Amino acid sequence: MERGRRGGEICGLDHTRPPALGQESATLRYLYTGYCMQYDVEEDTDRRETAMYTVTDPATGQLIEEIDNATDEEVRAAIERVGRGYRTWRDRPVAERSAIVARAADLFEERADELAAIMTLEMGKRINEGRGEVGIVVDIFRYYAERGPDLIADQPLAIRGGSAVIRKEPIGALLGVMPWNFPCYQVARFVAPNLVLGNTILLKHASICPRSALAIEKILHEAGVPGDVYVNIFASSRQVPSVLADPRIQGVSLTGSEQAGISVAAEAGRNLKRCVLELGGADPLLVLDTADLDETVQAVATARMRNCGQSCNAPKRIIVQSDLYAEFVDRFTKRVADYYVPGDPSDPAVKLPPLASVAAADEVAAQVARAVEQGATLRTGGRRGEGAYLEATVLTDVTPEMDAYREEIFGPVAVLFRAESDDHAIEIANDSPFGLGAAVFGTDPVRLRRAADRLEAGMVYFNKSGGSQADLPFGGIKRSGMGRELGPAGIEEFMNQKSIRL
Repeated sequence: MERGRRGGEICGLDHTRPPALGQESATLRYLYTGYCMQYDVEEDTDRRETAMYTVTDPATGQLIEEIDNATDEEVRAAIERVGRGYRTWRDRPVAERSAIVARAADLFEERADELAAIMTLEMGKRINEGRGEVGIVVDIFRYYAERGPDLIADQPLAIRGGSAVIRKEPIGALLGVMPWNFPCYQVARFVAPNLVLGNTILLKHASICPRSALAIEKILHEAGVPGDVYVNIFASSRQVPSVLADPRIQGVSLTGSEQAGISVAAEAGRNLKRCVLELGGADPLLVLDTADLDETVQAVATARMRNCGQSCNAPKRIIVQSDLYAEFVDRFTKRVADYYVPGDPSDPAVKLPPLASVAAADEVAAQVARAVEQGATLRTGGRRGEGAYLEATVLTDVTPEMDAYREEIFGPVAVLFRAESDDHAIEIANDSPFGLGAAVFGTDPVRLRRAADRLEAGMVYFNKSGGSQADLPFGGIKRSGMGRELGPAGIEEFMNQKSIRL
């Protein structure tokens, strides 16, 4: 069975109280939407027993390695370990925890080439982009190592009739359910702040990234994180509800599809566990005006095609003012067709790698075909190649009646819209179930800020799109999820802010 994309293998879990480990139901429903294919799977006992984590080269389709799923006993033992580890980790001085996180940053930096090569093999990431991903991982670990002690220091509070202090404490063992599209970065933004805070981590990575999962665990343990403070577990989707039901697990962070978020949030709510969800995105990018059209075209194309278009906060809907639209479409289409030529992701000169799996490429190609069938104009691309390759694609003339108007296309596909005014551009941008990020390009700062104030998104960027930095909170609204990661907010999601009246 082809596994899910961006954590999608968790989607569609039964919204009933989960069975105990080892007492799973006969049928599991996997709803792959947005990032993932959509289908149901009837799981029998033999299939459950042979399910496993796999490494498959998306450039060739060659199966490299298979790793068995954890048994129920192994999952129970992992929960016991992180529960036990919390009792000692929380009591270690924050200076010690921060020093270990700083050492982890150094080790990630030293092993950037190794980690990048693993990502290229497992999910087809361009080798240079893999090195860049490790760079932001280093920044995140160093940020929390340096700033963490101040961020969790006692906060004095003046109150009527006296004074108080807000004491910032950890809450316990946490479950992380991670995606494949950024195998190291997504883990870092969850793990680094919580290690500094004093929480412990049970980490379930995507089933196509077992080597990344093991490499991360090895680095953290070599840095000094105890073996019962960070535990990687090759759990299956059927085991996740029972993990969340365990009283030793106090919260869950998931990056994945909308349906994955619905399922995990339901389980977390049923068990009164905190959750952070980073889900789908169909981010708008507004081009209001420009002093250099070629420069803007290049910047927008770069943002959309980064990571083969498999970024939650990439600009998937590009909205251009009518006076620029025709010329923008022509130049953008030429840029995409000429520059983003599919090739070997291990070659630094290649700009367009394969998608993460054959199933992912098939699904995106099907979305493009469906858009064309419904009346969209295919300007370039759309054709499947060998393995998991798909040509970089540009669609125009997409209307609200078409699926492509509101669904997320998680691949190298740009959808361009014409706007007749700033108000019209904002209207198109906000006409979406998602609200992760947004970008506005233009030359007038007042006009940019006016647009930002009206955009329904968790993040807005001026004259650039997406990206991430350690000290800037990341997260969305609407069906893009809840909670924040990174920056000062990222260390507060799984924190007990204890009020102490003096």
